[in-house]
Amino acid sequence: MKLYQLYAKQILPISKKEAWDFLSDPKNLQVITPQHMGFEILSGGERPMFPGQIIQYIVQPFPFFKTRWVTEITHVVEEEYFVDEQRFGPYELWHHKHFIKPVEMGVEMEDVIDYKLPFGILGQMAHPLIIKKQLQQIFHFREQKLKELFGTIPDQENELKIVGI
Repeated sequence: MKLYQLYAKQILPISKKEAWDFLSDPKNLQVITPQHMGFEILSGGERPMFPGQIIQYIVQPFPFFKTRWVTEITHVVEEEYFVDEQRFGPYELWHHKHFIKPVEMGVEMEDVIDYKLPFGILGQMAHPLIIKKQLQQIFHFREQKLKELFGTIPDQENELKIVGI
């Protein structure tokens, strides 16, 4: 069993409350997801985030291939972190932790995603060629979109890495 981990960190010049209000609203996922992915919330995004919340999406990870993705919000600590886990969708495992903490010039957003691909060795072969690149593209898009929306901090390094564990 091959498990992968994506780690992303971004610092924005906004308050913890502003970051939380934006990131914990499921409707904003569409704003920070590349348009070519055809991301659409089908249900569950109309209420403020709570543990046990089920959110259904349609996403198009590849041209001509749409899939349903169902996640559950499993943990929520207001203005600090939340966790979403895939219940049905394209991954064999998807466990996504979102952390928010204040820093000197604003707020640090940290994502830790543990995931496993389906299809055994074929999934592992597809990881460096397709999946890893696609996840990097999605998180780079998100980083740029958040900079457009909230601004930047000069000389601030953001981080994105994906490793097998």
